[in-house]
Formats: sequence, C-alpha cells, structure tokens
Amino acid sequence: MDTSSRIDVKTCTTPVRPIDQGHVYVRAQQGRWQRWRQRLGWALMLLFLAGPWLRWNGRQAIWLDLEQQRFYLFGATIWPQDLTLLALLLMVAAFALFFVTALLGRVWCGYLCPQTVWTFWFIWVEERFEGSANQRRRLDQAAWSPAKLARKGGKHLAWLLIALLSGVTFVAYFVPATELASGLLAFSAGPWASFWVLFFTLCTYLNAGWMRTIMCTHMCPYSRFQSAMFDRDTLTVTYDAKRGESRGPRARKADPKQLGLGDCIDCQLCVQVCPTGIDIRDGLQYECINCGACADACDQTMSGMGYAPGLIRYASERELAGGQSWLRRPRLLGYGLMMGLALGLLAYAVLSRPPLALDVLRDRNQLYRETAEGRVENSYTLKLANKTQQHRHYQLRVEGADGLDWMGEQEIAVAPGESLSLPVSLAADPYLLPGHMQAVTFVAGDGQAEVRTESRFFSGGR
Repeated sequence: MDTSSRIDVKTCTTPVRPIDQGHVYVRAQQGRWQRWRQRLGWALMLLFLAGPWLRWNGRQAIWLDLEQQRFYLFGATIWPQDLTLLALLLMVAAFALFFVTALLGRVWCGYLCPQTVWTFWFIWVEERFEGSANQRRRLDQAAWSPAKLARKGGKHLAWLLIALLSGVTFVAYFVPATELASGLLAFSAGPWASFWVLFFTLCTYLNAGWMRTIMCTHMCPYSRFQSAMFDRDTLTVTYDAKRGESRGPRARKADPKQLGLGDCIDCQLCVQVCPTGIDIRDGLQYECINCGACADACDQTMSGMGYAPGLIRYASERELAGGQSWLRRPRLLGYGLMMGLALGLLAYAVLSRPPLALDVLRDRNQLYRETAEGRVENSYTLKLANKTQQHRHYQLRVEGADGLDWMGEQEIAVAPGESLSLPVSLAADPYLLPGHMQAVTFVAGDGQAEVRTESRFFSGGR
C-alpha cells in the first residue's frame, strides 16, 4: 500500500488529486476486480506473444501472409475469395461488442482492450523504477540528479524493450517469426520488415507510455459512441450517491447519521487509482473505462471504516433507484439476435466452404482460333487453389457440350495451401455445334469434394 498517501480517518486529510499539469499519477490498487483484470491481461499478453511461435504441420500456425494474399489459421487457409468469412467475423465481433456494452458497459475497455493491457503493464514498470504515485510526483518535481536520471532512464529503457518485443511480435504475424527473428539478430532483415518493427515499437512506446491518458479520453472513438448503447439496466461502475452523500471526514467510530453525513469520507482514493484521473462521484463520464479500480479502492476504505462495501460498485441506474435490472429488454435481445444470426451465417459459411477453388480465365487476345484441320479452338487458364493442409490430386473435365476435345493435363497435384495455373484448350468441329456460343462447365474434384465453374466456348457462328 502507498503509505505516503495513507488516509488519516480521524482528520481525513484529503490527498492531492492525481493530475498535475495533465499527467495522471495512478496509484496502485489491489482488489477482486483488479485481480480479474490482471489475470485477463496476462493471459491475453501471453497469447499475443506466443501466437507467432506456434507450429502446425511444419508451418507457422497463425500467419497472415499478405504477400501471397492468404491467411493461415492452424489447419485452415483463408484466401481472398473467402473475404466473406472475414466480413462475417467482423459482424460477429461488432454485435458481440454491442451486446456486452449494453449489458456490462465498457468492460472491453477496462479488461480486454490492448491499450489498457499495455498501459497497466507500463504503469507497473513505472512503479518498479520510480515508486508509488506520490514518490513519482516528488521525483518529477525534484531537480535532475544522477539518481533521478538512473530511475528515469531505466524506466524508459524498459518501456522501449517492451515496445520492441511488442513490435517484433506484431510483425511476426505477417512475416515468418523465425525468419524475422534471425534477420533482426543478424541485422539482415528486409527494409520493410525493419520499418514496421520500428513503427509499431514507436507506437507502443508513445501510446502506452506518453499518451496513455489521451488515448482513452481524446483519441478512442469507442468512448464517444458507447453511451448510445447504454440504457437504465446497463451495469457500469457507479457511485451510490444516496448512500454516500453528504460526504465528509469523520472519526472511525463516529456515527455518520448523527453528523448528518453519508458513508463517503471524501478520501479521494477513487480518484487516485483511476487511470484516466476522473472522479466517479461526478456521475457517468465517457472517460471511465469501467476497470473497477475505484470500486476496489472504495471497498478497501469501507472495510477500514467498518461500513458495508459497495458504495462504488457495478450497478445499473435502475438498481440505484431501488429497482431490479431487467435482462430481457429489447435492446439487449436485439443485439443478441443479430450476433446469433451473424454467428450462424459464419458457421454455415465455414462448414460449406469448398476445400478447392477453381477459376477459369479465357484467353483475352482472341475468342477462338481455327486450326489447320478446320476445327475451332478456345484457350483457357485454370487457376486451382488447394485450401486444405494436405496434398491433393484433382481430376479435371468439361461438361455442357458434346464433341469437345480436351487438350492439356487432366490430372494434377496441388500442395497444401498452394495454387497453380494450368493452360488448357478445348477444340471441336464447328459444324457439329448448335450455335456460335456454348455454355460449358469446368469440373475439378478428388473424390471427396468437387467444384464447378462455368465459362463459354465460341465457335464463330457456323
């Protein structure tokens, strides 16, 4: 506990607010909500750091290969033709965010947002080098000295190392991790890979270190439109004004009712632990990220005073008014219905997604050509993509018109997650065809799956 700012409950000397010239000195706080936040934060951080190093069938398990225009997600390969899956996934994520926000407020911001996870990580490092909130304030106000330079320099060096690790990890999702790591260690990484590593390192260092407060209060669009998803039953971190007011200092054993006071002793701990420096007692504010730090701090004070916890707690407007929150409300049901519908469409698209893609491109230079034997020939390029993680052998054929002769390979092997182009031609006697243009269907299959793509055969109108 920060003993330099401990509250004297007898006189209740109010500590300095944690904001000095725009800088927020966040006081460390423990409690059940902070334990949940820390566990979730470390779990997400470990998943992020470990992601590029996971292997699957000899390949990086999660690899967003922009150069080859395909994404590898464990056993699945996502191609540009599968962008519908990405759109559906984004729809599921959006409606899930709306649903959770309508139900629990900004819990995404307080517990899962990368900005919050990195911010609290940087604050933790800051505490290790510079001490508690009051010690950090005094250090900033003190004249420069070798000790201050060492503390500040050590903190920023640690921040840069964390930012560099984050930047390398992020880029490793797009560039093979082993190749990137070996290239960086040998100073032989490509210019673009090096640029993006430095770019994301700088972004992480600035966002989580220098700009962490304004990122949530001024730059994040979510904080601006979140209130549109709130209603009277949304759970948010809330100060119970009926119970807390009028606030004021008192001795620990004093009866607040005899003094005409509420339970709030105006200790300011809720303000000191807030990462955005707001006072939750002023009501719902867009700067609040719903992290629950003020609730833990207030429960700590209530316990010390012998009062019941929950003066600041997760509660809805209806609950504070004496009612009971209602889950079956139109807004929440609507978001849940849309999320379920998008999730169902995504599941159907994934399950019905063909393991093979077949595109047929006609020769653009000429519709057809005549051979020396008087036959008509059309040229095509077949593009086959194996979307599975196994080697496949495909048989090719054409349907839709009689008398067509296939010229080219009709059995081909495709490696896992690879694509190839195959030139083929179709030829026929034009006098045996019923018209100048015939609809034809190219078929590719391996006995387990089969895909069909339509095209046209031109005969010159004889």
